[in-house]
Amino acid sequence: MKHYAGLDVSVKETSLCILDETGKVCRELKVTSHPDDLVQVLRDPAWRLERVGLEAGPLSQWLYSGLAAAGLPVICIETRHTKAFLKAQVNKTDRNDARGIAQMMRVNLFRPVHVKTLASQNRRALLTARKLLQEKALAIENDIRGLLRNFGLKVGVIGKVRFEDRIRELVAGLPELAEIMACLLEARQSLRERLAALHRKVLATVRDDDVCRRLMTIPGVGPVVSLAFSATIDIPARFKNSKAVGPALGLTPVLNQSGESHRIGRISLCGDAMMRALLYEAAQVLLTRVQKWSWLKAWAVNVARRRGLQKAIVALARRLAVIMHRLWSDGTEFRWARESAVATA
Repeated sequence: MKHYAGLDVSVKETSLCILDETGKVCRELKVTSHPDDLVQVLRDPAWRLERVGLEAGPLSQWLYSGLAAAGLPVICIETRHTKAFLKAQVNKTDRNDARGIAQMMRVNLFRPVHVKTLASQNRRALLTARKLLQEKALAIENDIRGLLRNFGLKVGVIGKVRFEDRIRELVAGLPELAEIMACLLEARQSLRERLAALHRKVLATVRDDDVCRRLMTIPGVGPVVSLAFSATIDIPARFKNSKAVGPALGLTPVLNQSGESHRIGRISLCGDAMMRALLYEAAQVLLTRVQKWSWLKAWAVNVARRRGLQKAIVALARRLAVIMHRLWSDGTEFRWARESAVATA
C-alpha cells in the first residue's frame, strides 16, 4: 500500500503526518526540525512513501536537500496554494496542517516549487547581505539628517562621498552633538566599507560568469541585476518558454473573470520581490537614462506615449525578464537593431 507524508515545519519542531492511499491516518508525531531526525522516521520499512510534502519556508531548502539526499520523494509546495487549501479547516493547528498537507500529497492537489541549487542560494545570500548593508547605511544617514534638523542644521543635497565632511562641518561648534555624530558616522563608515567589500565580490562573481556577462549586453542591465536574475531563475529550462518568466515574477496583470464580469487589475506581485524591484529599476534606467537608441527603448517609448510612463516601465521590466531568459537559453547576446533581434514576447 502506498503512503503519503505531510510536514508542517516550525523552527524547533516539525509536525509529521503519514496517510495511506485510502486517507487513513497511519502515524502522527512531532520531530525535531532537522533532516536526520526526519529521515529516521520517514525511512521506516513500514512506509512505502509515494510523496512527501514540504511547504516552502525559511527552512525548506535545507530540509529538502537533506531529505532528497536520503532518497525520499520529497516535494516542496507553493505557500499561497497551501494556505488556500488549509484555510478550509475550522481549527488551525500544526497537527491539522500536517494532515492537510498529507492529504494534498495523496490527492495530488499541490503546486510544486523549484528549490534552488547551492550555487544560486549562495548568490542570493550575497545579494541579500549587500542589500541589507545598503539599507542600514542609508537608514543611519537619514537618522543623522533627522537629528540635526532638530537643531536647525540642514544637511542638504550631498553625495555619499562628502556626507561625513558635511556633518562634521555642521557640528563643528557643538561639542556634545559632535561626539554623538562621531559615533553614528563611525557606524556608517563601517557599513559602507563592508558594503563595498560585498559589491566587489558581486563584480568578481559576474566577471567570471559567462551568463551574467551576456545578460549585461542588454541596456540597463548591470552586474547586480544580471547576478540576481541568474540566482532567481537558477535553471532556465524549468520554464516551458520565455514568456512564462513574467508571470512567475509577478509582472503580469491579474485577471478576475466571473460570468459577464471581466476585469484586468494590477500586476500580481507574486514571486521574488527583490528580482521584481531590480527589473523595475533596470527598466527605469533604460527608459530615462540610457542615451543609445535601440529597438527595445523605441518600443518602451511608444508604450509610454499610449499608456503613461509608469505602465511603460512595468511593461518594459516584464519584457526585460523575457529577453534575459531568451538570451540565457539561446546563448546569444542582445542585438540593438530590431531587424536582427531575436523574437521576444
